[in-house]
Amino acid sequence: MNCTRRSFLKGGLATLFFSGMPLPGLTNSKKKKNIIVIMLRGGMDGLTAVPVISDPSLNKLRKNIIIEDVLKLNTDFALHPKLQTFHELFENQQAAVVHATSIPYTGRSHFEGQDLMETGSLTPYASKTGWLGRGLNLTNNSLDGLALALPMPLILRGSQNNNNFFPSRKKVPAGKILSEIKSIYEAKGESELAKNLDLIINRPLSMLVNDKNLLTLSRVAAQTLRSENGPNVAVFDIEGFDTHSAQGDIEGKHAEHLYEVDTVVKTLQKNLKDAFEDTLILTVTEFGRTVSENSGRGTEHGYGSAILMAGGLLKKSQVYSDWPGLKKNNLFEGRDLQSTIDARSVYASAMATVFDLDFELIKRDVFWNEDVKDLSSQLFRT
Repeated sequence: MNCTRRSFLKGGLATLFFSGMPLPGLTNSKKKKNIIVIMLRGGMDGLTAVPVISDPSLNKLRKNIIIEDVLKLNTDFALHPKLQTFHELFENQQAAVVHATSIPYTGRSHFEGQDLMETGSLTPYASKTGWLGRGLNLTNNSLDGLALALPMPLILRGSQNNNNFFPSRKKVPAGKILSEIKSIYEAKGESELAKNLDLIINRPLSMLVNDKNLLTLSRVAAQTLRSENGPNVAVFDIEGFDTHSAQGDIEGKHAEHLYEVDTVVKTLQKNLKDAFEDTLILTVTEFGRTVSENSGRGTEHGYGSAILMAGGLLKKSQVYSDWPGLKKNNLFEGRDLQSTIDARSVYASAMATVFDLDFELIKRDVFWNEDVKDLSSQLFRT
């Protein structure tokens, strides 16, 4: 499958959510920092996105889907050629990879895995809130959250001030209707509901989009995030990484979706402008793929994957990994890339950096005091 700009524009398999939107006129004394999470649903293949080039085992196990013409990062790892923007940022000390990582889930179910990817829990469906929402709730800085979609995404639930609304520019101006509803709430003493409607009414016109086009969403996100009074959290949701057949190599299904991710990052960087220096972008996925290709020239559900990161809040360009190797006795259950780093350690460290919170507080109140490690000094500009 040839991945072209036209096919990208027609894709639309994404949604965008905002959080951390202060009321008009509200300012924060600390320097504004942003975090953008890109959820990659289906199980992103870390060995396709970031192939290990120093281990010949990968070529033997993936004869039909091996990646040629890779973008070299160091002597051990490279990037898929569709990740051109990531490579340019890596060379400019503004991109990094955490490899051989995953949430601690090995059941290989999309439903369970995506629930845990968003909640940060160890037990599927045990939590009704998301790790990003719980992290936001610890900031105690009167931020009001906004999700440009219905319903509120699980990853953002847990922040007391979040609200969600998907506006429409139809025949009747939404602002007039909402103002009338606000007046009714005020008359009945429903101050919190009136406050939420005031937030919606006063949001920038640029955010009133009904377009799920990835380029539009990433441009609007960047323009909104770079505002001092804008949100400091955005979440993208990209589907399609479940490639059981015809996964492809430098072209194909996985390549197409990696190109989407890369173009989102490129558009964000361009439109964030100087705010990119105070922004962190990172990907999350529910699990990786098997090391060996299957008979359909695809891969099955696996375990270890990779986290792609970009932005000026990174400490340096690096591939951060406790690499387990690809020999069969080093693989998880003899088939998957082993996860040697709990992905939640990256999430917790990222929130500590962006939200200016103590890591131990996040460990205790967001991740239930589980064994997540503080990687802030290794990964981020603190």
